[in-house]
Parts: sequence; C-alpha cells; structure tokens
Amino acid sequence: MLYIIRHGRTDWNDMHKLQGRTDISLNEDGIRMAEKAAKEYSDVHFDICFCSPLIRAKQTAEILLKGRDIPVIYDDRLMEMCFGSSEGEENCFDHPESPVYPFFMDPAHYDSPPEGAESMDELFERTGGFLREAVDPLLAEGKDVLIVGHGAMNSSIVCQIKGRSAADFWKEGIENCKLIRLK
Repeated sequence: MLYIIRHGRTDWNDMHKLQGRTDISLNEDGIRMAEKAAKEYSDVHFDICFCSPLIRAKQTAEILLKGRDIPVIYDDRLMEMCFGSSEGEENCFDHPESPVYPFFMDPAHYDSPPEGAESMDELFERTGGFLREAVDPLLAEGKDVLIVGHGAMNSSIVCQIKGRSAADFWKEGIENCKLIRLK
C-alpha cells in the first residue's frame, strides 16, 4: 500500500502565506494535529517512511511515527513545490494579479511561474522520478510505504497515481495530517 500525509499546520498556514520551500516549523496546533494523527493511525502498518527534508514535514513524521520502529528516509524530491519570489506572499489565491494565482485557481493554465519558481512539469518530473525509483520497487515487494510531504507535492503524486491531469490537480483536497491511501 502507498499512503501520503501532509504536514501539520504552521504559523504561515494560519496567516495564509505561501510557504513553498521556505522552511517553517509546525506551530502548537500543527503539533497537536500530528499527535492526534499518531493516535488515529497507530494501527496502520508502514514498512518505511519517505519524508520531505523541510522541518514541518520532518516534525510531523517524527511525531506521527514516535515509538514505532519505522525507518524514515529524507528525500529532496519530496520538498514542497518552489514558488520562487512569491514565497511569503499572503492570500495569493485572492489576488488575480499574483503570478501564482493561476496555480491555485486554474492549475492547467499555470504556465508562467514567478522568478525562481518551479513549473508544473518540473514538479511532476521530480515526483514521478521519485515514485518510479524509490516507491514502485517497494510496492512490487508488497511493502507499505508512507510519504510525509506537502500540499502541492502530495497533489502531484496523487495526480500521477490516479492518472489525473493538471486540471484536477487540487481535486483530492490535501488536508493537514489526514492520511490518504493511494494504492
């Protein structure tokens, strides 16, 4: 089985600031969310966990898997999507003039990322490579794999596993600390 989970909440989530690769820690609510998820999913079997190296994902994995003998492997390919110069922007999904507005409102037409940002194709390429190289061989062995990551990065994995187009990028609704079984 393949499972994904998004990190707990951060202060930037609460302020509606675009995080991307900016390395923000969990806040108290995010820690409580991860602790609740640890209890809720304590009976779900995982052989291995792959995790984004960003602190909010690392903290979530540590809390979620505390006391369980599950190896955690950090992989840069699981970092959140890079939004370049738009990182830190507040309420970007409310401002049509924001360069990342199309990414949230009409992802199929997100074709001009801001300076230093990652394109949809680049996101899909790196997460697809990760799936093929790291996850698929383990699933073929019958292993249960957990990925702890981020909203956009997890959405790209969902799209690839479920064969969805960019138009359905946000269809799954990647909530904080909600475990999703993919296959």
